[in-house]
Amino acid sequence: MSENIGICQDGKGKVSRVIRMGTRKSQLARIQTDSVASRLKEIYPDVRLEIVAMSTIGDKILDTALSKIGEKSLFTKELENALERNEVDIVVHSLKDLPTSLPPGFTIGAILQRENPHDAVVLHPKNAGLTLDTLPEKSVIGTSSLRRAAQLKKRFPQLEFENIRGNLNTRLKKLDEKEDYAAIILAAAGLKRMGWETRISQILGTEDCMYAVGQGALAVEVRAQDKDILKMVSVLTHSDTVLRCISERAFLKQLEGGCSVPVAVHTELNGSMLYLTGAVFSLDGSECLKNSVEICVEIDNKVNESAQECVHVGVTANNVSSVALEAAEKLGVDLANLLLDKGAKEILTTARKLNDAQ
Repeated sequence: MSENIGICQDGKGKVSRVIRMGTRKSQLARIQTDSVASRLKEIYPDVRLEIVAMSTIGDKILDTALSKIGEKSLFTKELENALERNEVDIVVHSLKDLPTSLPPGFTIGAILQRENPHDAVVLHPKNAGLTLDTLPEKSVIGTSSLRRAAQLKKRFPQLEFENIRGNLNTRLKKLDEKEDYAAIILAAAGLKRMGWETRISQILGTEDCMYAVGQGALAVEVRAQDKDILKMVSVLTHSDTVLRCISERAFLKQLEGGCSVPVAVHTELNGSMLYLTGAVFSLDGSECLKNSVEICVEIDNKVNESAQECVHVGVTANNVSSVALEAAEKLGVDLANLLLDKGAKEILTTARKLNDAQ
């Protein structure tokens, strides 16, 4: 057992392990962390879990678009600092917030089963019953994502798109209590986890808006050398989700993309076939490079034995076939190279420069 893990005794003198879980302070982050804690308690009833909540850079700076802050770890840096200082033992993240390259010594020890990864339209109450297609011309749509704005500007040129920041509660309050926005675009997964499914007016399909890398999935980050913690959380891993997300993260990493450029994906796993569609966009959506690839990820029952040998784009998945993991990563890299050969780098470079200049 790692010396970083606390020990305590209950009133009967029984010894139990204390695992400290780091999380952001937002209501959604706490709900997500509590869901992971509940799963761990079911599997390890003798483990005592303590939740440590903290604010991140992305939570503190609310008057600037995420893409302009210039920090790669907007919602993870403070949590990883606490992990490095042994103040917490595991950290629960929304996977889409985690960069494709983690700081040395850290790894994603588990990716849980994915919730709906698509984006959702939440309408101002006065627009109930409408859709993006039927909203009045020049209606203002709020979104904090360049990816969403680039795709939707192209798909719905009659609408206007403006930045909106804050956690889910804050953004919904801005929508409902003011007249600034006709609708806002949010991740369907977050709304569902908050119990706000009734606010979803429209789910955007891939023809309207492909989703962000890792969107809808929860990740558990740990110190790579804490083998007992790594083994403990690994049971939470959902193999299908891991394979899909590794291909998406490999695609983004090879493109050298991030929140400052519009990159979108769509993945499916049908039987042993993994399908990946990826795209890069100009900021206004007028330019788009998009392609789809597929690969067989048939499980060969050869699971990984060493955590050092099975890290794929920051993810350790010892209980998933090494052959399947390698195939998923290769799929993402191959698709990125395909788009790079067609000019993706130029589109992304221009998008970064324009975003910085605005």
